[in-house]
Amino acid sequence: MTAWLLYLATGAFAGVLAGLLGVGGGIVIVPLLTFAFTALHMPADYILHLALGTSLASIVFTSISSLRAHHARGAVHWPVVRGISLGILTGTFFGSWVAAQLSSRFLGGFFVVFLYFVAVQMFFNIRPKPSRTLPGAPGMFGVGNVIGGVSSLVGIGGGSLSVPFLAWCNLPMHHAVGTSAAIGFPIAVAGAAGYILNGLAVTELPGASLGFVYLPALVGIALASVCTAPLGARLAHSLPVGRLKKIFAIFLTLMGTRLLLSFF
Repeated sequence: MTAWLLYLATGAFAGVLAGLLGVGGGIVIVPLLTFAFTALHMPADYILHLALGTSLASIVFTSISSLRAHHARGAVHWPVVRGISLGILTGTFFGSWVAAQLSSRFLGGFFVVFLYFVAVQMFFNIRPKPSRTLPGAPGMFGVGNVIGGVSSLVGIGGGSLSVPFLAWCNLPMHHAVGTSAAIGFPIAVAGAAGYILNGLAVTELPGASLGFVYLPALVGIALASVCTAPLGARLAHSLPVGRLKKIFAIFLTLMGTRLLLSFF
């Protein structure tokens, strides 16, 4: 019962974040699932793989709910989504294969470094100045591969990377957030598929797993996140997002340090 409550709370928090701050809910889902799976004594060699795969599978549902809310406000640039999606799919799927070959400890260290990067980015509001236009098809394919590959290694919907990129390319911030929410869907689909396929042959996983996706956690997180993602999208248009990002950046730093200590 305690585990289910944690899954629901994690999903609710992640859903709001996906709509409100333009960051992948995986930033919260992955470390919380890591703590939960450790407490449940799951195989230590695959705890990070399970957390990453389950996070991406849950973002499939979060992103649908979030992108619909942003689309209703006219904040999704669909030509951008179509232009970047092929690179997103190939980069994310390949990244999930790479992750399956890496140790849980290495993935944990990589995730912590990324957490600190996002925390600094958010606290100091670091983002490139809108100084260029969107690249052509080859450039969008390359950028999509980078965003997808990194996102699959850290189990996020890509907002921490796609929002700054889109803002750099002169999309208004609300539109960058909305378009990023839509880009999160192909990231989640390709990432979840990759983690499922690459985990099917691993025999040490819990019985309720589908590859590297732990189904009870997926159900709890998905149910809660679908309900709260539209709320986050509405709040993004009315709350002081800049101030909230600073508070969340401090939270990320503390959570990243706790995760680092648990692995090293």
